[in-house]
Amino acid sequence: MRGSCCCWNRRTEQRFRLLAISTVKSLKIKLLLFCCVAFTLLAFSTSASSFVLWINNQTPPPPPPPPPRFPDSGKGYSIVMNTWKRYDLLKQSIKHYSSCPRLESVHIVWSEPDPPSDILLKFLHHVVKSKSKDGRYVKLRFDINKEDSLNNRFKEIKDLETDAVFSIDDDVIFPCSTVEFAFDVWQSAPDTMVGFVPRVHWVDSLEGNDSKFIYGGWWSVWWTGTYSMVLSKAAFFHKKYFNIYTNEMPSSIREYVTKNRNCEDIAMSFLVANATGAPPIWVKGKILEIGSTGISSLGGHSERRTECVNRFVAAYGRMPLVSTSVKAVDSRNIWFW
Repeated sequence: MRGSCCCWNRRTEQRFRLLAISTVKSLKIKLLLFCCVAFTLLAFSTSASSFVLWINNQTPPPPPPPPPRFPDSGKGYSIVMNTWKRYDLLKQSIKHYSSCPRLESVHIVWSEPDPPSDILLKFLHHVVKSKSKDGRYVKLRFDINKEDSLNNRFKEIKDLETDAVFSIDDDVIFPCSTVEFAFDVWQSAPDTMVGFVPRVHWVDSLEGNDSKFIYGGWWSVWWTGTYSMVLSKAAFFHKKYFNIYTNEMPSSIREYVTKNRNCEDIAMSFLVANATGAPPIWVKGKILEIGSTGISSLGGHSERRTECVNRFVAAYGRMPLVSTSVKAVDSRNIWFW
């Protein structure tokens, strides 16, 4: 009896002893974990407060410098706008562009049989005057032509005071900030054509020789990532090219443009490329076309433009266009570029 009681006491004592040991171990582990967490929080709070204190003691950085401006080339720029019996579009475009900061003058290429009406003149002059601020005044001129020809948009303008010309159609609108950026790009290369509407050409491999070419529209530019022209419906170039277009470019090209009422923009791209031996510069920009669809939406448009390219190559005796994949992007206004 005593033996069994002693055995039971020893077992009970061992159980209590094991329970006490396990409890102490558990408490030690929990205490150790608590100390680790507390130490981590203390270290984090100390470093965070030190960081905040360091930030508060720092001198705020200076504001970023203003965007660089290239040296002025003949002051600002002039708009030469082609129009044809779309007075509402003309009014809307003049009203918009008259507020662009560095615009000096607007020249409207008028090829209609009747002169502009007094009502239209009065409205446009009023719009331009109302947009003039801080002593700035935009001059408005109508360049009246007797003959109806697409070549009229590139006739030499005697009273043009700026070197930079922004050639634009009356149904195309860009934000002034975008136009000003394109002007900056043009000032960096004033002999080059700088525009918003790229096009491309390539050798017609089906012909079996390298003297025949194909004209490619926007989707060809998008697919290949290259271009060799920017269309004059929205492009900057130097005013000297007006004189070259009228007096030095092969006359057969002007005659072809007048007869077919097409491809004057391709002709100007050929002229500039022939003079410089360099590609144009495509500027990325948001375009708003406020008019109805033009001749580019008609059937057979690409085929007619391809014929223009090959006619002009024959007139020059070679292909002057130069392809490139460079695109000018205003990185101040986008997240990714």
